[in-house]
Amino acid sequence: MAASVAAFWGVSLLLVMVPGADWAYAIAAGLRGGAVLPAVCGLLLGYAGLTAVVAAGLAALVARTPAALVVLTVAGAAYLIWLGAVTLARPATAGAGTAQARGTWAAIGKGAGISGLNPKGLLLFLALLPQFTGPRPGWPLAGQIVLLGAVHMLNCGLVYLAVAAMARTVLRARPAVARAVTRCAGAAMVLLGAVLLAGRLALPRYRAPYLAAAVKTGR
Repeated sequence: MAASVAAFWGVSLLLVMVPGADWAYAIAAGLRGGAVLPAVCGLLLGYAGLTAVVAAGLAALVARTPAALVVLTVAGAAYLIWLGAVTLARPATAGAGTAQARGTWAAIGKGAGISGLNPKGLLLFLALLPQFTGPRPGWPLAGQIVLLGAVHMLNCGLVYLAVAAMARTVLRARPAVARAVTRCAGAAMVLLGAVLLAGRLALPRYRAPYLAAAVKTGR
C-alpha cells in the first residue's frame, strides 16, 4: 500500500501542477488577500465530495449513464462560464477583499463548485484512483480510495496555497498587471466551460445512438 500511495502521490502532483480552473480561482483569491484560505478550503471540499462519490461506488454508475454525464458536464460548464464572466466583469486587485467575513462562505461555495462540478475531475477520479487500488488484507477498497483522495487533496492544498501566495506577493504592487491576470483567469474559465459545453451539446447529436447501443449491449 505504501508503494501505491507513493506512486499515486507523484502522478497526482504532476496533474495538480498543470494550470486550470483551480489555478485561476486560486490566483483571483490571492489577489483578494483574506479570501485565500476559504477559497482553497472550498476547492478541497469539492474534491472531498468527489472522493466520497468514488468511495461509495456511485461514480462508476454515473459513468455508465450517458444522460447523467451530459447533465453533469452541462452544469459544470455553465457554472464555469458564469464564474468566468463575473471575474471578467469585476477583476480582483491586491487587497480588494474588504468584507472578508461576509465573503468567506461565498469563497468556499465557489471553490467547491469549481472542483466538485468539474466533470473532468469526476472522470479523473474514476479513471485514476482504481489503478492504485487492489485486494489488500485489512485495507477495504473504500478505505484505499479515501486515503488516495486525501493524498490528492494534500497536493492540491499545498500547490493552490503557493499559487495564491505568489499571486498576492508578485502582483501586490502591480494593480494593472493584477487586473490583467485576473481577466485572463476569467477568460480561461469561460473558454474551458464553453469547450466542455460545446462538446457535450454535440454528443447527443453525433454519439447518442452509439452510446445507447453500447449501454444496451453492455459494451
